[in-house]
Order: sequence, then C-alpha cells, then structure tokens
Amino acid sequence: MTLQACADIVAKGDPDRFMAAMAAPVAARSVLFPLYAFNVEVARAPWVASEPMIGEMRLQWWRDVLEEISEGKNVRRHEVATPLSNVLDKGGAEALDKLVQRRRWDLYQEPFEDAEHFQSYLAAGGFLMWTAARLLGAELRAVPKVMAFGQASALARFLIAVPELEARGRIPLIDGRSEAVRNLAKEALVAMPGWGELKLVVPRGARPALLEGWQTLRLLEMVMADPTRVAEGRLGQSEFRKRASLFLKAL
Repeated sequence: MTLQACADIVAKGDPDRFMAAMAAPVAARSVLFPLYAFNVEVARAPWVASEPMIGEMRLQWWRDVLEEISEGKNVRRHEVATPLSNVLDKGGAEALDKLVQRRRWDLYQEPFEDAEHFQSYLAAGGFLMWTAARLLGAELRAVPKVMAFGQASALARFLIAVPELEARGRIPLIDGRSEAVRNLAKEALVAMPGWGELKLVVPRGARPALLEGWQTLRLLEMVMADPTRVAEGRLGQSEFRKRASLFLKAL
C-alpha cells in the first residue's frame, strides 16, 4: 500500500498518464499517482466484470471509499484506496464521485442518449484533472479552464478508443460520419484553453496536473485534418514524438 504500488498500476494500465506523472516534479507524483491509479481502477471495473450488476458493485465499492474519505471515516485498506485517502480531501472525493458516476455508461451496451449525455461523460476527464490541480495548489478561478482542458483531453483519448469500443459491441459516437467527428474535434479545440491561458490561472506548482493533456492539441488537430483516422484506428503519435513533446511541455 505504497506510492510505488500506485505507480505500477498506472504504468501498466495508463502508460501515457504514467509518462506525464514521471515528467512532473517528485513532490507532485505523490498526488498524481494515487489519483491516476484510482482512475485506472474505476475505468477497468466495468470491463473486467462478467455482467453489468458485477460492474455496478465494483463502481459502488469505489463510491463507498470516496464517501469514507469525504466523511473523515476510517478508509478501508487497499493498495490504491489507502494512498488515495492520504492525499484526497472532501472536495476531491466529491469531484471523483462524479467521475465514477459517469463511468456507469461503460457497463451497458446502450449508446449515449444525446450530445449532452456524451459531453457529460467526457467531463469525467475534467474532474480528474481539476482534482489533481486543486490538490497541487490551483484556486477556484481556474476551474472553468482546467475543466475545459480536461474534457478536451478526454475526447482525444476517447476518439483513440473508438475502434476498440466498437469491437466490444458498443456504439461510442452519436454520429460516426467523418464530418460529425471533425465537428467534435473542432468544437473541443474552440472550447479548449491554450497553454498560455492555463498558465495565467494555474500556479507553477499545480501545472503538473495539466501534463496529462500534453497530446490533446496535436491529436484533435489530426482529427480535424483527417477524421477517418478515428474509425480506422490511426489516431495517435509515435513514441518518439510523444516523449519529445512531453519533454518540451514539462520544461
């Protein structure tokens, strides 16, 4: 039940966020790794369950953990829950509970109800990024821009996952036509703050929370240029380009 256990979970389950955390100062990793490990556990809960009810139980287990943290109770011992309880406060627990609720969509075969439902699902990425930023020192005035950046980053990740979701029998997009996919990327790019805007409202010590979105701009621009990349599973960057761009952003 150590930070290393969380880091190992992230390294295996979310390599890109692992890279982002490792690019952050050592002190920030003590916050980032428990949060990202929690996100891995919640994200995979619906997929390792044999039926939706089992997945519901797994997600409820994490909601119970967050409730224990929020209410200041003794938190059950677990390789992620225990380190998470050491860094998370009431506000953070409440934000992450919203994240868990949105992951319920992953349990079922039904498509998103409408565009609003889809954007609400993507907001889970905003809650994760904002929680990390706030725990590292960001103030409330940064909420809109950090949430928007986190949501845009969630969209980029989701578009990468579209082929796999379809292979698992899901209907990930409300409209999968190329023009509709391009519009999704366009709208996200318009709403997404630039790095300069983020730096104006997020103090230096909290900026490591933003590193997980270092590929967002490039990925959404790729979708704008050629939306067929999404359906064909060609959305992404080489490892060299990913590492180089992360290095520059971390600097």
